[in-house]
Amino acid sequence: MKKNNLNQETTQELMALNGDEAIAYAVKQCDVDVVAAYPITPQTIIVEKYSEYVANGEVQTEYVCTESEHSAMAACIASSATGARTFTASASAGLALMHEMLFVASGCRTPIVMAVANRALSAPLNINGDQSDSMAQRDAGWIHLYVENAQEAYDTIMQAFRIAEHLDVQLPVIVGLDGFIVSHTLENVDVLSDESVKNFVGERVLPNVLTHEGKTVPFKLDPDNPMTMGPVAMPNYYFEFKRQQEEAMKNALTVIQQVHDEYAKLSGRSYGNALIEEYKLDDAEVATICVGSAAGTVKDVIDELRAEGVKAGLLRLRTFRPFPAQEVQKALENVKAVAVMDKSMSFGGNGGAVFHEVRHAMYDSKSHPFVVDYIYGLGGRDTSPKDFKKVYSDLHLIAHNKRMDKLVNYVGLRE
Repeated sequence: MKKNNLNQETTQELMALNGDEAIAYAVKQCDVDVVAAYPITPQTIIVEKYSEYVANGEVQTEYVCTESEHSAMAACIASSATGARTFTASASAGLALMHEMLFVASGCRTPIVMAVANRALSAPLNINGDQSDSMAQRDAGWIHLYVENAQEAYDTIMQAFRIAEHLDVQLPVIVGLDGFIVSHTLENVDVLSDESVKNFVGERVLPNVLTHEGKTVPFKLDPDNPMTMGPVAMPNYYFEFKRQQEEAMKNALTVIQQVHDEYAKLSGRSYGNALIEEYKLDDAEVATICVGSAAGTVKDVIDELRAEGVKAGLLRLRTFRPFPAQEVQKALENVKAVAVMDKSMSFGGNGGAVFHEVRHAMYDSKSHPFVVDYIYGLGGRDTSPKDFKKVYSDLHLIAHNKRMDKLVNYVGLRE
C-alpha cells in the first residue's frame, strides 16, 4: 500500500494489470447496476473479467450477455433509461454494428459509459489496433476520451461516469484505448480503495422533468410516472432536441476539467488539463499531435531531439469530443509547424479525422502555423521512434522553408 502525495488520507494499492483488466477493475469499483455486452477482440478481457466478478458475487450487477453488439447497446439504453448506472465495451466491427443505437443512446440522453479497445475495421479482416472504429462514430453524439496507458484507462473510467451523469451533460461517453498496445500490455497500476472510488463516483442523480400529467419527477422510465423517451419528433420539434445535445457537449468541456481536477486531488494523478496534455510545448518550434498510446513513444523521441538542440514538442489530445478548439489554438500559438498523427483514414476527405479538426481550429489562430497530416499505424502497423524522428525532420524543413510539399503523408507505407 502507498499513500497519495497530494492527499495523505488516500491509500492506494499497486496492481499488475493490462488495460482491459484495469478498466474492468475500475467498473467493479464504480458500483455499476447493469453491464450488457458481447465479446469481441481486443476488448473481450474487459467483459470476461467483469463476468467473473459477477459470478463470484463481488458485485451486485445484472450482467446481460447479448446475441450481438447492436442488442448490447439496445439493452444498455433500456437499463440506463430506467435510472441504472450502465456500462459496456466494444471494438471494431462490434462498434460499427452498434452504429444505429449509438445515436439513440445520445438522443435519449442516456449516460452510458463504453470502453472501446480501438481496432481496425474490415475488409480485409484485421484484429489489430488503429482508431478507425471510434473515429467513424465521432458524430454520434458521444463524448470521446482517449487514454495513453493502463493507469489512465483505470483513472478515466471513474471520471467518465461522473461526466456522463452530470446534470449539465447527460450524454454517453466512449473511453478509447489502443487495441493490444494498451488493452493487452501488463503495466503497474495504482488503484484506489473501494471506499474512495465509491465516494468519488457517488450515486447516479437524475434530472427532474415535467410530465404530461403536470408532475415534476426524475427523468427515467417508471410505471408510476409514465413518460416517453426518444419519441417521434416531427420537423417542428426534432431540431430543438439536437440543439440541446450540442449545448450539453459544450457544457462537457467544463465538466470534464472539473471532474479531472477533483480526481487529481484524490489520486495525485493528472493528465494535462483533461482536454489536452502538453509536453515541452512552451518553447517548441515544431510539434506533433497524437491521440492515444503513441504519445509515450513521441515523448521519448522529443527528449532525444531536445538533447540535440531541436525545439520539439507534443500535444496529446485526450478529449476528442467535444473538441477543445480554444485549448488547441492556445497550446500551438508559438509553434511554426505542426504534424497531426492520424491513426485512421477519412477516404476522400483530404486528411484524417483529427487533422480536419485541428486544421479547422487553427484557421482562426493568429499564428497560423503550417499544419500537415501524417497517417500511421493502420491495422496495427508498428511506428518506431525512427519514424517519428523523420516526422520532426520534415517539420523542421517545413518551418525553415516556410512551405509544405504534401498536405497528407503516410508513415511506414510501401508505395
